[in-house]
Amino acid sequence: MIDIKNVAMKFDLGIEKNFSFKQLFINILSFGVKKKKKSYFWALEDITFHVNRGEVIGLIGSNGAGKSTLLKVVSGVMKPTKGKVQVNGTIAPMIELGAGFDSELTARENIYLNGAVLGYQKDFLDRKFDEIVEFSELRDFLDVPVKNFSSGMVAKLAFSIATVVDPEILIVDEILSVGDIKFQEKSRNKMMEMIKGGTTVLYVSHSLESIEELCNRVVWLDHGHIKMQGDTKEVCEAYYLEQMGETMEESNRRRKKEKKEK
Repeated sequence: MIDIKNVAMKFDLGIEKNFSFKQLFINILSFGVKKKKKSYFWALEDITFHVNRGEVIGLIGSNGAGKSTLLKVVSGVMKPTKGKVQVNGTIAPMIELGAGFDSELTARENIYLNGAVLGYQKDFLDRKFDEIVEFSELRDFLDVPVKNFSSGMVAKLAFSIATVVDPEILIVDEILSVGDIKFQEKSRNKMMEMIKGGTTVLYVSHSLESIEELCNRVVWLDHGHIKMQGDTKEVCEAYYLEQMGETMEESNRRRKKEKKEK
């Protein structure tokens, strides 16, 4: 379903500066001074794994590990510096909810705008309009500009638009934490419906409990590299222990000691 081969992503950390008289003056004063070379940051390096149809793959790792970057590469939002990603199926990316909204437009208008960005036809959105509104719980705010929405309201509207279809592949980045507790439960149930329906999922979350509940396999990213991948429980346990500053061997010794003491 998804084949990721030797993918690497490089970002240029150099800051592009626009021309101005102030910048010209600085350039004159710094003439002859050795300038620093541009610095680069590899967000991903040599990432390789395969996702089978119907699998739910969890991506875990600390902030800056490359999880969200990888989702964007798979979604086609970013082109990898090296390597290749082959995707066989329609994708619904839920990465930056609300990114396709115009804050000056109303919720009603943004349903059609964001829907168009996601590739939905107008007649499809006409048919699904009430379903989107009902799920978002924002019927009383349809004609209010989105700039007056809270971040939670924006996320609820974006999630409702993105999940109105049943995609073959779902790309998810922490969306189960959007909105209030009631909406979080609705989001989780909606995602479970998709999973039970055979949707293939790439899921990023900092909640190991959520990862263990939903995922068949887990890929642990660390500073842009795959540190470990495989059985959900094993990978999550190894990641948790490292975060706690304990190795697997130390954990096993501690558990044996605790068992003996009992």
